[in-house]
Amino acid sequence: MEDELTISFEAASDAKVLIISVAARMAGMHPQTLRQYDRLGLVQAGRAAGGGRRYSVRDVVLLREVQRLSQDDGVNLAGIKRIIGLEQLVGDLQQQVAELQAELAAAYQRIAELESVGPYRRADLVPTSRTSTALVVWRPQRGDRGGRPATG
Repeated sequence: MEDELTISFEAASDAKVLIISVAARMAGMHPQTLRQYDRLGLVQAGRAAGGGRRYSVRDVVLLREVQRLSQDDGVNLAGIKRIIGLEQLVGDLQQQVAELQAELAAAYQRIAELESVGPYRRADLVPTSRTSTALVVWRPQRGDRGGRPATG
């Protein structure tokens, strides 16, 4: 009796720890099929120090999906490779959108914080209701780069 193993793709591990025979058995395939898929770039195996292929649980889930697309839906391997690539692109873009949304939310939060302080953030700036038409003339003195206001 063969045990059925159910794996959630989201919860699948990325650690490349499964040897090819175990991964093949978990995926319901022959190890030679895994080697072929690796050569075609459908599922990228990791390599152990001795050169042996290592697969993750996520790879096994992907192998099952490749098998399903091929056998149940009649998609050829080139089509499957394209589907996998597009799904990875969608995942990357969704992650990028989530990061940008978080940055935008942080920016809006910062704007709200700044607006709650009022229009004059610095304590040394005090708003006045009076407008002035006075003209201030600055005359630099020797050795004084900033200059001093003219008096008189």
